[in-house]
Amino acid sequence: MGRRKREPMSEGKRNIIAGLLQEYDIKSAQDIEEALKDLLGGTIQEMLEAEMDEHLGYEAYERSDNTNSRNGKKTKKIRGNFGETEIEVPQDRDGSFTPKVVQKRQKDISGIEQKIISLYAKGMTTRQISETIEDIYGFEVSDGMVSDITDRLIPQIEEWQNRPLDAVYPIVFVDAVHFSVRDNGQIKKLAAYVILAVSLTGHKQVLSIHIGENESAKYWLGVLNELKNRGVKDILVICADGLTGMKEAVTAAYPQTELQRCIVHQIRNTLKYVGEKNKKEFANDLKTIYQAPSEKAAREQLDRVTAKWEGEYPNAMKSWHTNWDVISPIFKFSAQVRKVIYTTNAIESLNSGYRRLNKQRSVFPSDTALLKALYLATLEISKKWTMPLRDWGKVLGELEIMYPDRLA
Repeated sequence: MGRRKREPMSEGKRNIIAGLLQEYDIKSAQDIEEALKDLLGGTIQEMLEAEMDEHLGYEAYERSDNTNSRNGKKTKKIRGNFGETEIEVPQDRDGSFTPKVVQKRQKDISGIEQKIISLYAKGMTTRQISETIEDIYGFEVSDGMVSDITDRLIPQIEEWQNRPLDAVYPIVFVDAVHFSVRDNGQIKKLAAYVILAVSLTGHKQVLSIHIGENESAKYWLGVLNELKNRGVKDILVICADGLTGMKEAVTAAYPQTELQRCIVHQIRNTLKYVGEKNKKEFANDLKTIYQAPSEKAAREQLDRVTAKWEGEYPNAMKSWHTNWDVISPIFKFSAQVRKVIYTTNAIESLNSGYRRLNKQRSVFPSDTALLKALYLATLEISKKWTMPLRDWGKVLGELEIMYPDRLA
């Protein structure tokens, strides 16, 4: 595609530029910024004076029968894209003048609040944001001001966390990402539990984010009951890691729902017992289990792999036997459905976005600060979720056969 041809400059623009060069003795790009800053203040000043003329019905120094009149000016500093500018806001005697170009109590005309929220979404600390704003715009934004601006997100987050949900979700993923959070002067590791669903149309949706320290059946039952209260009547498959109490909570809240252990996490937890020299061979052996064509074949491979390695690594395969009831559901599905469920690509891509927050800041000042950052990151990441999962029509068709009358 060819470059867009620039429109020829009008005579009026040429005259304005010539006047600028002469009036401000411009020699550099910085001189241009200073000139524009000065012009901005002057232009706003003229517009305020024109607004006052219209409000009173007569210009300065004219005679009028209007009992209201000008009553001096009030100095005000405003922040714009070129830094701080001082203006004189005209006042009237009865205090009824309400300027429009720069409204009462408005000190920023650059949309700086949205910029601060955008920087916060990228995981920057309040101090980093303050320094960035000062570098770019030439005025100081305190840590407190950044916190106050981002705190305005809290009602928005609460509304998002309580929004109505679909009645049925074919697949729901539950996963945890860990962050360091300051609490009463101490740094604690807190888990952000993310609930990601795949809708009937095959689109990904983050249903909620919960921040907590301890997992238990009671905790997860509360989380699942919250989903029920928001309208979720049924879930076909919940895919999760070995979260404490999850099995009992799913049985209580959604007794028809199948709990599937995350195979990716299962493999990682197994290989941590294995020496570096044997990891590749061990991983290939594990593949014969979770890629087996049926549960019977998978069970035979499980016994074979266990027998092969238990002498050298006695603890490696224990969790496969203990958790077989939540590992085995995948074997009744085709490769297409298995790929959606056990590779957890859907939630891994989301978590990689969350982990970028850890790279930006090592410690969050509070769990509220963490929740704000995760919420903003979620909004940013989910903008890309415009298409359904690959081959979703085939996946949904198989799920309808496996779970008749539950996707209507």
